[in-house]
Amino acid sequence: MILSPSFPPPAVAQTQLKLMTAAGSLLSLPSRDAPSSLTLVTCHTTSSSTIPILSRSPPPPLLLTQETKANPISSSSCGLNCRHFQSCSGCTHEYNLHHPPILDEAMGFFKSIGVSNFTFDSCRLWGWRCRAKLAVRGSYVKPLIGLYEEGTHNVVDIPECTAHHPKINAAVDLLKQAMSELNIEPHDEDEGTGELRYVQMAVTTYNTSLPAAERYNNGKVQVALVWNSRSESSPSFEKLNKLANYLWIKGGPRSKVHLIHSVWANFQTSTTNVIFGNRWRHLLGERDFWEHVGGIDVSMVPSSFGQANTRAFNSLLHKLQKYVPNGASVVDLYAGAGVIGLSLAATRKCRSVKCVEVNKEAKHSFEKTASRLPTNRDCNISWHQADASKDPLSWLMGSDVVVVDPPRKGLDTSLLIALESLSSMKIKDNLSDSNNRKVKIEKRPWVLREPETSVQINGQIAQEESQSLPQTLIYISCGWDSFKKDCMSLLSSKAWRLEKAEGFNFFPGTQSIEILAVFKRGSAVKIKGKKIAKKKRST
Repeated sequence: MILSPSFPPPAVAQTQLKLMTAAGSLLSLPSRDAPSSLTLVTCHTTSSSTIPILSRSPPPPLLLTQETKANPISSSSCGLNCRHFQSCSGCTHEYNLHHPPILDEAMGFFKSIGVSNFTFDSCRLWGWRCRAKLAVRGSYVKPLIGLYEEGTHNVVDIPECTAHHPKINAAVDLLKQAMSELNIEPHDEDEGTGELRYVQMAVTTYNTSLPAAERYNNGKVQVALVWNSRSESSPSFEKLNKLANYLWIKGGPRSKVHLIHSVWANFQTSTTNVIFGNRWRHLLGERDFWEHVGGIDVSMVPSSFGQANTRAFNSLLHKLQKYVPNGASVVDLYAGAGVIGLSLAATRKCRSVKCVEVNKEAKHSFEKTASRLPTNRDCNISWHQADASKDPLSWLMGSDVVVVDPPRKGLDTSLLIALESLSSMKIKDNLSDSNNRKVKIEKRPWVLREPETSVQINGQIAQEESQSLPQTLIYISCGWDSFKKDCMSLLSSKAWRLEKAEGFNFFPGTQSIEILAVFKRGSAVKIKGKKIAKKKRST
């Protein structure tokens, strides 16, 4: 293992290198060709060459809970080495980042249900966070930009956070300089005064002019300033413009070091803990923010959800793709902007992909991402603004593969019940509702934009698909407790069996684990197409 010059922090790099050399034999891991009975743990103490977005999401980054921080007897080469650890609520453990405490529980759980080939990818251990929402407090003389101290609204300044991509720390430093020089007052929650409430820093590593191996370390930062006013018409808007111009002049493409991708403003005056308001404005730089994950270019806006650990997400997507047969019909539930579904459409030659998401704000990003898909793909792709918990059967029917990426709470009860009852249901009783759905197609045949629609496929293929039920369920989970509950419920129904489970270290230093689980139907449902056709003719 070789230490990256950027990660971990240079102050501890030499010490860690000695520790790694001494512990080399202990940290060596089994190869990918090891017997299936072994649990494989891949440890990346260097910057990884693979690029992983984002989901469902971790707890709100400004209100993280943490467990008691216990210091082990000895240090480890995979230590956090962050001087902010004792006061910052962002990380819950300081050592063995490659092996989060929850991993042992996960291994035991999967072994207990007969999955002996569980694997875990520790991913990048330092500098992995490419998206951060940070509170701004203190004074313009000494701004504090960071996370809340646990159990309080006291902001802990974290200028040298080792989880942040280095460009985020650099952009925060530049923002502090700007605030001091321009007399930008941080927000005072008690008084409701001040100008800058929060800042979101998002790093894009999308740069086709650089070799792929160099793109991560040369990322650019999209800065979203949450301004304490209702709109651009407020008296302080001129000050906001000066702040944006300062960032652009000092960190834009004509500066000595090109750091800033773009500057956005969000207007928020709420007294609640909600970070963003509803009003956004693009101020400077590029409007479009792109990232390359899962084999496709993904468009994101500041208001949309994005995975904090883009490299880990990319790794998960490439693993996921292997479990989807070529030519399959896929439905992607809790789809967000459709990144998972669109990546499958591009890489697995799917017949159809339906992305279902309740948040209408994700639609714009879906359309921009879809516009960059290869034009030679013969696939019907649609995005639907709909609640997957309402009439879930209508979304499951006609698909070979169901992908679910629910929030931390897990699957909605109605969807879980629908998945459990697939083996015993009578499809013919539900065909009429599915076949009677109206479809409104726009000029691009692979983009359907009307809510509550389904993909229109002509000919015999359409008839077969309307009668089919999914044989594969791919469950992506960011909530370990909710996943265990849903998993046991699916297995207890005997409608599904768990074939494979993989873990990913999306948030090193925390009690969090991302799970990719592949379920297969316990028994197939066979339907004779001729009988269905006769019934339809007689009606």
